[in-house]
Amino acid sequence: MDINKLEEIFQDIYGAKSEFCFFSPGRINLIGEHIDYNGGLVFPCALDFGTYALVSLRDDNKLNFTSTNFDLKVCNDLDNLAYNKEDDWANYPKGVIKIMQDKGYKTKGMNILISGNIPNGAGLSSSASLEVLTGVIINNLFNEGKIDRVELVKIAQKAENEFVGVNCGIMDQFAVGLGKTNKAILLDCNSLNYKYADMKLLDYSIVIMNTNKRRALNESKYNERRAECEEALKIIQKEKNVQNLCKLTPEEFDALEHIFTDEKIKNRAKHAVYENDRVISAFDCLNKGELEEFGRLLMESHDSLKNLYEVTGIELDSLVEEALKNDGCIGARMTGAGFGGCAIALVKTDKISSFTDEVRKAYTERIGYKPSFYSSGIGNGTHQIR
Repeated sequence: MDINKLEEIFQDIYGAKSEFCFFSPGRINLIGEHIDYNGGLVFPCALDFGTYALVSLRDDNKLNFTSTNFDLKVCNDLDNLAYNKEDDWANYPKGVIKIMQDKGYKTKGMNILISGNIPNGAGLSSSASLEVLTGVIINNLFNEGKIDRVELVKIAQKAENEFVGVNCGIMDQFAVGLGKTNKAILLDCNSLNYKYADMKLLDYSIVIMNTNKRRALNESKYNERRAECEEALKIIQKEKNVQNLCKLTPEEFDALEHIFTDEKIKNRAKHAVYENDRVISAFDCLNKGELEEFGRLLMESHDSLKNLYEVTGIELDSLVEEALKNDGCIGARMTGAGFGGCAIALVKTDKISSFTDEVRKAYTERIGYKPSFYSSGIGNGTHQIR
């Protein structure tokens, strides 16, 4: 991102120089899909591309938002922050500011220019990036940086849940807010206990592959999967006292498999139990630099999401299948909610160019339009640049 160019845009819009610059990353989940609401672990990391904000302070209570990504300028008053459908993307930062006000944190008027390079609708957490970015701006500029980072993450999630009205979990905001360079986060979404793993990728890199089909896991499908898992848990609880599916080991689940009469319900539960076990194994593999085994776990995860949980679709399956045909790739899987969005692949760094060429060609022939590819390092969480 060219900060100097953004500064020129800021001055054109607001007639004066910006005073502060902040950055907030996107995120990917390496493994651990659709198990956060089943008491499972997730394993995300922050990316090295994301959302930038240039900011100047005002002498009044006005909040001015503009973005290089959308042709929309939003002006609000700090004393009257409310959700407005016409404000579109600006509702995310507005929501964070409103909740911080309600909690007694200091706020003041600002001119803000937002510019992001996270593909919209790809499932790489552009909304969480913007939310945590806003929280860090308010914390650093008006509250002496004293607000705990986990508290900021909770505020960001609360803004999306209650102000915007999107029932998201906390993984996205957590990865964005607490990411570290070359680290992945093993996170329990219920307790918020977490620890870091070293991303020892050696001669390999993570390649993000965008189907360019906008993510379409609608609320009804999401609710359907949750209901199926809840039904599975009730069946299991008749035999075993467990709080959630992911408290079971694969061996314990196998011993209970015979009690299911509905194959679909059994499959949903099996994915949750086995996926949680894969997350634990993946954490150990990355810390030890065992990349072949890590790649195998990625492939197992995708197969489970395809065959047991049924949330992939032809676009994601095609990307993963074509990726695995390339001899430079040792693992690939869908990442995110599914039914579109992105997949990731673990690819030999010196073969990324030929890998993307081959996969692009094969995918386009199968689907009818081109995918997009992004090579990303593992970056820091939201921070102030100047």
